Amino acid sequence: MTRTHERAEATCPLVYQCRLPLSTSTVNHLADLLRRRLKAIRSRWRALPPGRIAVIVLAVLRHDQRLADLAGGNKVSESTVRRWRDELIGLLATQAPRLDRALKKIAKRGGEVVLFDGTLIRTQRRTGRADRRNYSGKHRSHGLHFLALTDERGRLIWISAARPGSTHDNTAARHDHILAHLRAAGLGVLADLGFRGLDNDFRDPVVVTGFAATRTHKLTPGQKEANRVLAVGRAPVEHGFAHLKNWRIPTKLRTDPARATHLLRALLVLTNLEVNR
Repeated sequence: MTRTHERAEATCPLVYQCRLPLSTSTVNHLADLLRRRLKAIRSRWRALPPGRIAVIVLAVLRHDQRLADLAGGNKVSESTVRRWRDELIGLLATQAPRLDRALKKIAKRGGEVVLFDGTLIRTQRRTGRADRRNYSGKHRSHGLHFLALTDERGRLIWISAARPGSTHDNTAARHDHILAHLRAAGLGVLADLGFRGLDNDFRDPVVVTGFAATRTHKLTPGQKEANRVLAVGRAPVEHGFAHLKNWRIPTKLRTDPARATHLLRALLVLTNLEVNR
């Protein structure tokens, strides 16, 4: 039996085209960010022009395309595509609005309430005790917990830092001082039952939640109607999360959890570019 190291015939790599459902303005925005970055560090050379790099990074974020596949199709190395991805994610994350500024902007426009909710971004399960905190008993999955605020129309205005999946919504909200920022801006917030107990000021409440039934106390018709009205008012926040999750890369994160905050804030900026154009 003999071994051969010769390549089989017709084994050359194949390259195919794929449609990227994004606007030209989003591509131009990323390309301009990269051009300003290159000018700031006085390094105007890259293996590909900024426009091509922006398209490659957007393909990674939108379709969760494998870096090796994109690298082979553009005749660069996988590590180069990874550097481009991390560089543009960092540039976009710096443009994400701060919580206090986002709320003040809503107040200046005449807004009275914002919408508030938490979500779990699933991650790969890792070995070791450190990953036990990322397990969410509610979702029965490993992931990272995020809070997000939207306006009344469901447009994302802020997203929190990544926390372990076992974090409760109220714990995360208290850590970010949500109530203090809302009172400073003079705004109220509509939230689900997961945020009950967050605001204990019964005279001047900021957080509006629904009524919860117990084994010994059933909801009255009036309370059920109030919950229905609140659910209708909170519906746009789910639309905001849906726009954010149209980017397939957070479907199940394979990146370092420490970088997940920058990634989600970069996606927030891109989502607003697409939705508000």
